[in-house]
Amino acid sequence: MSEMVKQVAGGNGNAAAHYLRPDQLQIGVFVQLDIPWFKHDFALSAFKIRNEEQLQELRALKLPRYRYDPARSDIIEAPAQAQAASEVSIEQPKANELATQPELQHASFYQEREQRIREVEKAFVKATSVMKSLNRNLLANPKETLEQMGALVDEMVAMFLESPDITLHAMSEKNAGEDIYYHSLNVTVLSMMLAKGLGFTPEMAKDLGTGAMLHDIGLMKVPDRIAKKSPEECTTPERNLRAMHVEYGIEIGRQIGLSEGTLAIIAQHHEMANGSGFPKGLKSESMTPAACVVSLINHYDNLCNPPDILQAMTPHDALSLMFAKRRSRFDAQALSLLIRSLGVYPPGTIVQLSNNAIAAVVSVNPEHSLRPCVMLYDPKIPKEKAIALDLEQEQGISITKSLQPGSLPPKIAAYLSTLKRTAYFFDGGKPPVKS
Repeated sequence: MSEMVKQVAGGNGNAAAHYLRPDQLQIGVFVQLDIPWFKHDFALSAFKIRNEEQLQELRALKLPRYRYDPARSDIIEAPAQAQAASEVSIEQPKANELATQPELQHASFYQEREQRIREVEKAFVKATSVMKSLNRNLLANPKETLEQMGALVDEMVAMFLESPDITLHAMSEKNAGEDIYYHSLNVTVLSMMLAKGLGFTPEMAKDLGTGAMLHDIGLMKVPDRIAKKSPEECTTPERNLRAMHVEYGIEIGRQIGLSEGTLAIIAQHHEMANGSGFPKGLKSESMTPAACVVSLINHYDNLCNPPDILQAMTPHDALSLMFAKRRSRFDAQALSLLIRSLGVYPPGTIVQLSNNAIAAVVSVNPEHSLRPCVMLYDPKIPKEKAIALDLEQEQGISITKSLQPGSLPPKIAAYLSTLKRTAYFFDGGKPPVKS
Protein backbone atom coordinates (compact mmCIF):
# COMPACT_ATOMS: atom_id res chain seq x y z
CA MET A 1 0.00 0.00 0.00
CA SER A 2 2.98 2.30 0.52
CA GLU A 3 3.17 2.74 -3.24
CA MET A 4 -0.40 4.04 -3.43
CA VAL A 5 0.26 7.40 -1.84
CA LYS A 6 3.01 9.73 -0.75
CA GLN A 7 3.10 11.07 2.76
CA VAL A 8 1.61 14.49 3.17
CA ALA A 9 2.24 16.68 6.21
CA GLY A 10 -0.91 16.93 8.25
CA GLY A 11 -2.60 16.53 11.60
CA ASN A 12 -0.61 18.01 14.42
CA GLY A 13 2.43 18.66 12.31
CA ASN A 14 4.48 16.01 14.13
CA ALA A 15 3.22 13.01 12.19
CA ALA A 16 2.66 12.44 8.50
CA ALA A 17 -0.86 11.91 7.24
CA HIS A 18 -1.73 9.61 4.36
CA TYR A 19 -4.44 10.32 1.82
CA LEU A 20 -6.27 8.51 -0.98
CA ARG A 21 -8.37 9.72 -3.87
CA PRO A 22 -11.95 8.38 -4.03
CA ASP A 23 -11.01 5.85 -6.74
CA GLN A 24 -8.15 4.56 -4.56
CA LEU A 25 -10.39 3.55 -1.67
CA GLN A 26 -10.60 -0.21 -1.18
CA ILE A 27 -12.09 -2.71 1.24
CA GLY A 28 -9.62 -3.14 4.09
CA VAL A 29 -8.53 0.52 4.26
CA PHE A 30 -8.85 2.12 7.70
CA VAL A 31 -10.30 5.49 6.77
CA GLN A 32 -10.41 8.63 8.93
CA LEU A 33 -13.01 11.16 7.80
CA ASP A 34 -12.01 14.79 8.22
CA ILE A 35 -15.56 16.13 8.34
CA PRO A 36 -17.88 16.60 11.34
CA TRP A 37 -19.38 13.37 12.66
CA PHE A 38 -22.94 14.50 11.96
CA LYS A 39 -22.17 15.25 8.30
CA HIS A 40 -21.98 11.56 7.33
CA ASP A 41 -24.04 8.42 7.94
CA PHE A 42 -21.35 6.21 9.49
CA ALA A 43 -21.49 5.38 13.20
CA LEU A 44 -17.92 6.61 13.66
CA SER A 45 -15.56 8.86 11.72
CA ALA A 46 -12.66 6.36 11.80
CA PHE A 47 -13.19 2.74 10.78
CA LYS A 48 -12.02 -0.04 8.47
CA ILE A 49 -13.96 -0.38 5.21
CA ARG A 50 -15.67 -3.78 5.44
CA ASN A 51 -17.79 -4.10 2.32
CA GLU A 52 -18.73 -2.64 -1.04
CA GLU A 53 -21.72 -0.78 0.43
CA GLN A 54 -19.46 1.23 2.77
CA LEU A 55 -17.12 1.89 -0.13
CA GLN A 56 -19.93 3.38 -2.21
CA GLU A 57 -21.23 5.44 0.72
CA LEU A 58 -17.75 6.88 1.26
CA ARG A 59 -17.40 7.86 -2.38
CA ALA A 60 -20.89 9.39 -2.27
CA LEU A 61 -19.53 11.95 0.22
CA LYS A 62 -17.59 13.38 -2.77
CA LEU A 63 -14.56 14.41 -0.76
CA PRO A 64 -11.51 15.30 -2.89
CA ARG A 65 -9.33 13.01 -0.75
CA TYR A 66 -9.67 10.63 2.20
CA ARG A 67 -7.22 10.30 5.08
CA TYR A 68 -6.31 6.74 6.12
CA ASP A 69 -4.08 4.89 8.59
CA PRO A 70 -1.68 2.40 6.93
CA ALA A 71 -0.90 0.72 10.26
CA ARG A 72 -4.54 -0.28 10.74
CA SER A 73 -5.27 -1.05 7.09
CA ASP A 74 -5.05 -4.45 5.43
CA ILE A 75 -2.26 -4.86 2.86
CA ILE A 76 -3.79 -4.44 -0.55
CA GLU A 77 -2.54 -4.01 -4.07
CA ALA A 78 -2.38 -0.52 -5.48
CA PRO A 79 -4.71 0.15 -8.40
CA ALA A 80 -2.94 0.66 -11.70
CA GLN A 81 -4.28 4.20 -12.07
CA ALA A 82 -3.30 5.26 -8.55
CA GLN A 83 -1.17 8.33 -8.03
CA ALA A 84 -0.09 10.20 -4.95
CA ALA A 85 -2.96 11.96 -3.27
CA SER A 86 -0.61 14.80 -2.59
CA GLU A 87 -0.37 15.26 -6.34
CA VAL A 88 -4.13 15.54 -6.76
CA SER A 89 -5.12 19.03 -7.70
CA ILE A 90 -7.96 20.26 -5.53
CA GLU A 91 -9.69 23.00 -7.42
CA GLN A 92 -10.19 26.12 -5.35
CA PRO A 93 -12.93 28.66 -5.99
CA LYS A 94 -11.84 31.71 -7.92
CA ALA A 95 -11.64 35.00 -6.10
CA ASN A 96 -14.55 36.50 -7.98
CA GLU A 97 -16.73 33.52 -7.03
CA LEU A 98 -16.23 34.36 -3.36
CA ALA A 99 -17.35 37.95 -3.74
CA THR A 100 -20.98 37.29 -2.90
CA GLN A 101 -23.15 40.34 -2.33
CA PRO A 102 -24.29 40.73 1.31
CA GLU A 103 -27.93 40.80 0.25
CA LEU A 104 -27.52 37.51 -1.59
CA GLN A 105 -25.89 35.98 1.48
CA HIS A 106 -28.81 37.13 3.57
CA ALA A 107 -31.35 35.86 1.03
CA SER A 108 -29.84 32.36 1.10
CA PHE A 109 -29.37 32.30 4.87
CA TYR A 110 -32.78 30.90 5.77
CA GLN A 111 -32.59 28.11 3.23
CA GLU A 112 -29.12 27.18 4.51
CA ARG A 113 -30.31 27.42 8.11
CA GLU A 114 -33.25 25.12 7.52
CA GLN A 115 -30.98 22.64 5.77
CA ARG A 116 -28.59 22.65 8.75
CA ILE A 117 -31.48 22.02 11.14
CA ARG A 118 -32.59 19.05 9.03
CA GLU A 119 -29.02 17.72 9.13
CA VAL A 120 -28.96 18.10 12.91
CA GLU A 121 -32.26 16.23 13.22
CA LYS A 122 -30.75 13.42 11.18
CA ALA A 123 -27.64 13.46 13.37
CA PHE A 124 -29.76 13.22 16.52
CA VAL A 125 -31.55 10.13 15.24
CA LYS A 126 -28.19 8.66 14.26
CA ALA A 127 -26.60 9.40 17.63
CA THR A 128 -29.50 7.77 19.45
CA SER A 129 -29.22 4.67 17.28
CA VAL A 130 -25.47 4.48 17.98
CA MET A 131 -26.02 4.84 21.73
CA LYS A 132 -28.71 2.16 21.71
CA SER A 133 -26.38 -0.23 19.90
CA LEU A 134 -23.48 0.54 22.25
CA ASN A 135 -25.60 0.00 25.36
CA ARG A 136 -26.86 -3.30 23.97
CA ASN A 137 -23.31 -4.59 23.43
CA LEU A 138 -21.67 -3.06 26.51
CA LEU A 139 -21.77 -6.12 28.76
CA ALA A 140 -21.24 -8.69 26.01
CA ASN A 141 -18.28 -6.94 24.41
CA PRO A 142 -17.11 -4.18 26.78
CA LYS A 143 -13.64 -3.55 25.34
CA GLU A 144 -14.72 -2.92 21.74
CA THR A 145 -17.89 -1.10 22.81
CA LEU A 146 -16.00 1.27 25.11
CA GLU A 147 -13.55 1.99 22.29
CA GLN A 148 -16.46 2.90 20.01
CA MET A 149 -18.07 4.97 22.76
CA GLY A 150 -14.73 6.70 23.32
CA ALA A 151 -14.53 7.51 19.62
CA LEU A 152 -18.03 9.03 19.78
CA VAL A 153 -17.00 11.11 22.79
CA ASP A 154 -13.83 12.19 20.96
CA GLU A 155 -16.05 13.57 18.19
CA MET A 156 -18.00 15.59 20.72
CA VAL A 157 -14.86 16.75 22.54
CA ALA A 158 -13.50 18.06 19.25
CA MET A 159 -16.81 19.71 18.42
CA PHE A 160 -17.27 21.53 21.73
CA LEU A 161 -13.65 22.30 22.61
CA GLU A 162 -12.43 23.30 19.16
CA SER A 163 -15.43 24.87 17.41
CA PRO A 164 -16.31 28.38 18.63
CA ASP A 165 -19.58 28.63 16.71
CA ILE A 166 -21.63 25.78 18.16
CA THR A 167 -25.39 26.13 17.81
CA LEU A 168 -27.83 24.14 19.93
CA HIS A 169 -31.15 22.95 18.56
CA ALA A 170 -34.18 21.44 20.22
CA MET A 171 -35.17 18.07 18.78
CA SER A 172 -38.46 16.41 19.67
CA GLU A 173 -39.17 13.53 17.31
CA LYS A 174 -38.72 10.48 19.56
CA ASN A 175 -39.60 6.83 19.32
CA ALA A 176 -41.58 5.25 22.11
CA GLY A 177 -39.56 3.17 24.56
CA GLU A 178 -36.24 4.90 23.88
CA ASP A 179 -36.44 7.68 26.48
CA ILE A 180 -33.39 6.39 28.35
CA TYR A 181 -31.24 6.85 25.25
CA TYR A 182 -32.57 10.34 24.62
CA HIS A 183 -32.00 11.29 28.25
CA SER A 184 -28.43 9.99 28.16
CA LEU A 185 -27.79 11.86 24.91
CA ASN A 186 -29.31 15.06 26.29
CA VAL A 187 -27.14 14.91 29.39
CA THR A 188 -24.05 14.16 27.31
CA VAL A 189 -24.61 16.98 24.81
CA LEU A 190 -25.37 19.64 27.41
CA SER A 191 -22.56 18.51 29.72
CA MET A 192 -20.04 18.63 26.89
CA MET A 193 -21.29 22.08 25.97
CA LEU A 194 -20.08 23.34 29.36
CA ALA A 195 -16.69 21.60 29.30
CA LYS A 196 -14.72 24.36 27.58
CA GLY A 197 -16.17 27.21 29.60
CA LEU A 198 -15.31 25.35 32.82
CA GLY A 199 -11.71 24.89 31.74
CA PHE A 200 -11.84 21.13 31.19
CA THR A 201 -8.90 19.62 29.35
CA PRO A 202 -9.63 17.19 26.48
CA GLU A 203 -8.83 14.32 28.87
CA MET A 204 -11.26 15.63 31.49
CA ALA A 205 -13.86 16.25 28.82
CA LYS A 206 -13.56 12.67 27.58
CA ASP A 207 -14.22 11.32 31.09
CA LEU A 208 -17.13 13.75 31.33
CA GLY A 209 -18.62 12.55 28.04
CA THR A 210 -18.31 8.85 28.85
CA GLY A 211 -19.67 9.35 32.37
CA ALA A 212 -22.60 11.40 31.07
CA MET A 213 -23.45 8.70 28.54
CA LEU A 214 -23.31 5.96 31.16
CA HIS A 215 -24.53 7.78 34.28
CA ASP A 216 -27.76 5.73 34.34
CA ILE A 217 -26.21 2.41 33.32
CA GLY A 218 -27.34 0.88 36.61
CA LEU A 219 -30.99 1.20 35.52
CA MET A 220 -30.52 -1.93 33.42
CA LYS A 221 -30.75 -3.85 36.71
CA VAL A 222 -33.94 -2.09 37.80
CA PRO A 223 -37.28 -3.50 36.50
CA ASP A 224 -38.77 -1.32 33.74
CA ARG A 225 -42.05 -0.94 35.61
CA ILE A 226 -40.13 0.95 38.30
CA ALA A 227 -37.42 2.61 36.21
CA LYS A 228 -40.01 4.26 33.96
CA LYS A 229 -42.46 5.13 36.72
CA SER A 230 -42.93 8.68 37.97
CA PRO A 231 -41.16 9.07 41.36
CA GLU A 232 -44.33 10.59 42.82
CA GLU A 233 -46.22 7.39 42.01
CA CYS A 234 -43.61 5.03 43.47
CA THR A 235 -44.01 3.40 46.84
CA THR A 236 -41.17 3.82 49.34
CA PRO A 237 -39.74 0.35 48.56
CA GLU A 238 -39.90 1.16 44.83
CA ARG A 239 -38.09 4.46 45.34
CA ASN A 240 -35.42 2.71 47.38
CA LEU A 241 -34.96 0.09 44.68
CA ARG A 242 -34.70 2.72 41.97
CA ALA A 243 -32.10 4.59 44.00
CA MET A 244 -30.01 1.42 43.92
CA HIS A 245 -29.24 2.14 40.25
CA VAL A 246 -26.30 4.23 41.43
CA GLU A 247 -24.72 1.28 43.26
CA TYR A 248 -25.57 -1.05 40.39
CA GLY A 249 -23.96 1.39 37.97
CA ILE A 250 -20.71 1.42 39.93
CA GLU A 251 -20.65 -2.40 39.95
CA ILE A 252 -21.20 -2.58 36.20
CA GLY A 253 -18.67 0.20 35.60
CA ARG A 254 -15.97 -1.65 37.50
CA GLN A 255 -16.88 -4.88 35.73
CA ILE A 256 -16.32 -3.35 32.29
CA GLY A 257 -13.23 -1.39 33.28
CA LEU A 258 -14.36 2.25 33.38
CA SER A 259 -11.89 4.92 34.52
CA GLU A 260 -12.05 6.32 38.06
CA GLY A 261 -13.20 9.65 36.68
CA THR A 262 -16.12 8.01 34.88
CA LEU A 263 -17.01 5.88 37.93
CA ALA A 264 -17.12 9.05 40.06
CA ILE A 265 -19.72 10.55 37.73
CA ILE A 266 -21.89 7.43 37.96
CA ALA A 267 -21.52 7.42 41.75
CA GLN A 268 -22.26 11.14 42.22
CA HIS A 269 -24.75 12.12 39.52
CA HIS A 270 -27.56 12.41 42.10
CA GLU A 271 -25.47 14.24 44.72
CA MET A 272 -26.13 17.96 45.22
CA ALA A 273 -23.77 20.83 46.00
CA ASN A 274 -25.58 21.57 49.29
CA GLY A 275 -25.51 17.94 50.47
CA SER A 276 -29.21 17.26 49.80
CA GLY A 277 -28.60 14.54 47.21
CA PHE A 278 -28.06 10.78 47.45
CA PRO A 279 -26.69 8.19 48.06
CA LYS A 280 -24.06 9.74 50.39
CA GLY A 281 -25.22 13.34 50.81
CA LEU A 282 -21.96 14.69 49.44
CA LYS A 283 -21.37 18.42 49.07
CA SER A 284 -19.70 20.03 46.05
CA GLU A 285 -16.23 20.05 47.62
CA SER A 286 -16.39 16.24 47.86
CA MET A 287 -17.60 15.79 44.28
CA THR A 288 -15.51 15.80 41.13
CA PRO A 289 -15.97 18.80 38.79
CA ALA A 290 -17.35 16.48 36.11
CA ALA A 291 -19.85 14.94 38.54
CA CYS A 292 -21.05 18.44 39.51
CA VAL A 293 -21.75 19.14 35.85
CA VAL A 294 -23.63 15.88 35.23
CA SER A 295 -25.65 16.35 38.44
CA LEU A 296 -26.73 19.79 37.21
CA ILE A 297 -27.62 18.67 33.70
CA ASN A 298 -29.32 15.48 34.90
CA HIS A 299 -31.60 17.56 37.15
CA TYR A 300 -32.37 20.02 34.35
CA ASP A 301 -33.28 17.33 31.84
CA ASN A 302 -35.42 15.48 34.38
CA LEU A 303 -37.44 18.68 34.88
CA CYS A 304 -37.93 19.04 31.12
CA ASN A 305 -38.49 15.32 30.50
CA PRO A 306 -40.11 13.63 33.53
CA PRO A 307 -41.70 10.16 33.19
CA ASP A 308 -45.11 11.87 33.13
CA ILE A 309 -45.05 14.20 30.10
CA LEU A 310 -47.89 16.24 31.54
CA GLN A 311 -45.57 17.33 34.35
CA ALA A 312 -42.84 18.48 31.96
CA MET A 313 -41.55 22.03 32.38
CA THR A 314 -40.45 24.21 29.51
CA PRO A 315 -36.68 24.77 29.29
CA HIS A 316 -37.28 28.43 30.17
CA ASP A 317 -39.27 27.56 33.31
CA ALA A 318 -36.88 24.78 34.31
CA LEU A 319 -33.90 27.14 34.27
CA SER A 320 -35.89 29.81 36.10
CA LEU A 321 -36.84 27.36 38.87
CA MET A 322 -33.28 26.08 39.22
CA PHE A 323 -31.88 29.59 39.49
CA ALA A 324 -34.56 31.20 41.64
CA LYS A 325 -35.39 28.41 44.10
CA ARG A 326 -32.84 25.62 43.84
CA ARG A 327 -29.59 27.49 43.25
CA SER A 328 -27.88 26.06 46.35
CA ARG A 329 -28.13 22.53 44.94
CA PHE A 330 -25.74 23.19 42.08
CA ASP A 331 -22.22 24.33 41.38
CA ALA A 332 -22.63 28.11 40.93
CA GLN A 333 -20.19 28.42 38.04
CA ALA A 334 -21.71 25.52 36.12
CA LEU A 335 -25.28 26.79 36.63
CA SER A 336 -24.33 30.29 35.50
CA LEU A 337 -22.61 28.92 32.41
CA LEU A 338 -25.59 26.71 31.58
CA ILE A 339 -27.93 29.70 31.66
CA ARG A 340 -25.58 31.78 29.52
CA SER A 341 -25.13 28.93 27.05
CA LEU A 342 -28.81 28.11 26.66
CA GLY A 343 -29.81 31.75 26.64
CA VAL A 344 -32.71 33.56 28.25
CA TYR A 345 -34.95 31.56 25.92
CA PRO A 346 -33.49 28.04 25.67
CA PRO A 347 -34.25 25.77 22.71
CA GLY A 348 -37.78 24.43 23.11
CA THR A 349 -39.22 27.64 24.60
CA ILE A 350 -42.46 28.85 23.00
CA VAL A 351 -42.55 32.60 22.46
CA GLN A 352 -44.75 35.37 21.10
CA LEU A 353 -43.04 37.82 18.78
CA SER A 354 -43.55 41.54 18.43
CA ASN A 355 -45.53 40.94 15.22
CA ASN A 356 -47.86 38.62 17.25
CA ALA A 357 -46.52 35.47 15.58
CA ILE A 358 -46.08 32.33 17.71
CA ALA A 359 -42.79 30.45 17.43
CA ALA A 360 -40.58 27.84 19.06
CA VAL A 361 -36.95 28.60 19.86
CA VAL A 362 -34.81 26.10 17.94
CA SER A 363 -31.31 27.43 18.59
CA VAL A 364 -29.47 30.09 20.51
CA ASN A 365 -27.27 33.00 19.55
CA PRO A 366 -24.65 32.81 22.33
CA GLU A 367 -23.58 36.44 21.86
CA HIS A 368 -27.17 37.76 21.72
CA SER A 369 -29.26 35.66 24.10
CA LEU A 370 -32.42 37.72 23.52
CA ARG A 371 -32.33 37.08 19.78
CA PRO A 372 -32.38 33.30 19.15
CA CYS A 373 -33.41 31.46 16.01
CA VAL A 374 -37.08 30.45 16.04
CA MET A 375 -39.41 28.22 14.05
CA LEU A 376 -42.59 30.07 13.09
CA TYR A 377 -46.08 28.66 13.34
CA ASP A 378 -47.84 29.16 10.01
CA PRO A 379 -50.92 26.97 9.26
CA LYS A 380 -50.41 27.61 5.53
CA ILE A 381 -46.96 25.96 5.55
CA PRO A 382 -46.45 22.25 6.32
CA LYS A 383 -44.59 21.62 9.56
CA GLU A 384 -41.70 19.90 7.77
CA LYS A 385 -41.17 23.12 5.78
CA ALA A 386 -41.66 25.53 8.67
CA ILE A 387 -39.82 28.83 8.36
CA ALA A 388 -36.74 29.38 10.52
CA LEU A 389 -36.34 33.03 11.51
CA ASP A 390 -33.07 34.28 12.99
CA LEU A 391 -33.89 37.25 15.19
CA GLU A 392 -30.31 38.43 15.07
CA GLN A 393 -30.79 38.90 11.34
CA GLU A 394 -34.31 40.33 11.65
CA GLN A 395 -33.69 43.33 13.90
CA GLY A 396 -37.23 44.64 13.43
CA ILE A 397 -38.75 41.64 15.20
CA SER A 398 -38.24 40.72 18.87
CA ILE A 399 -39.62 38.39 21.54
CA THR A 400 -42.30 39.96 23.71
CA LYS A 401 -42.94 37.04 26.11
CA SER A 402 -42.66 33.28 26.60
CA LEU A 403 -45.77 31.11 26.56
CA GLN A 404 -46.85 28.01 28.47
CA PRO A 405 -47.45 25.06 26.10
CA GLY A 406 -50.71 24.32 27.90
CA SER A 407 -52.05 27.74 26.95
CA LEU A 408 -51.76 27.02 23.21
CA PRO A 409 -54.50 25.62 20.97
CA PRO A 410 -53.76 21.91 20.27
CA LYS A 411 -53.11 22.63 16.59
CA ILE A 412 -50.35 25.13 17.35
CA ALA A 413 -48.89 22.97 20.10
CA ALA A 414 -48.70 19.97 17.79
CA TYR A 415 -47.13 22.05 15.01
CA LEU A 416 -44.39 23.29 17.32
CA SER A 417 -43.96 19.88 18.98
CA THR A 418 -44.38 21.33 22.43
CA LEU A 419 -46.32 18.32 23.69
CA LYS A 420 -43.38 16.00 23.06
CA ARG A 421 -40.23 15.60 25.07
CA THR A 422 -37.37 18.03 24.68
CA ALA A 423 -33.99 16.87 23.40
CA TYR A 424 -30.89 18.73 22.29
CA PHE A 425 -28.31 18.49 19.59
CA PHE A 426 -25.91 20.81 17.83
CA ASP A 427 -24.42 21.91 14.56
CA GLY A 428 -21.27 23.76 13.68
CA GLY A 429 -22.77 26.12 11.16
CA LYS A 430 -21.96 29.82 11.25
CA PRO A 431 -24.50 32.16 9.66
CA PRO A 432 -23.42 34.91 7.31
CA VAL A 433 -23.19 38.42 8.66
CA LYS A 434 -25.87 40.79 7.50
CA SER A 435 -24.52 44.19 6.45
